[in-house]
Amino acid sequence: MRTEEELNRIAREMIGGGIAVHRAIGPGCFESAYVPCLAYELHKRRLAYQMKVPITIQYEGLIVPRAYEADFIVERDVVVELKATSGNTAVDARQLQTYLRFTGCPLGLLINFGALTLLEGIKRIVNNFPEGSNPHGTYDAPDEQGNTPSNSL
Repeated sequence: MRTEEELNRIAREMIGGGIAVHRAIGPGCFESAYVPCLAYELHKRRLAYQMKVPITIQYEGLIVPRAYEADFIVERDVVVELKATSGNTAVDARQLQTYLRFTGCPLGLLINFGALTLLEGIKRIVNNFPEGSNPHGTYDAPDEQGNTPSNSL
């Protein structure tokens, strides 16, 4: 389990990478243009990440595979949802809260590249920070060596 300081450091690195992308590309592109650029920034900053992470949910006895798809999960603890719209909405925040609940991750960042300045487009959402919570679903979490077998949470 990561400490609050470690999670905050990861978040700062991610936000710094997002700012670098936003300064270079600016607002107005589709989300699909920002995703690989942010991945490149995360790589440069030596942050381990997964992209387009499927999240499976369970309802009673029903298993719904790939019910959701997180844009990124960084360092196995931070869910990142990207947007490229004029502003963040309450629905966007609820979507990220749902991802946090189903993955059990303690921290989420909603990053909206459509904002005039990126800092206006960032929303930080916590889930029992810094411990996280018991997950209500599953996702393919990498092990310590970076392998990604199917993993129940």
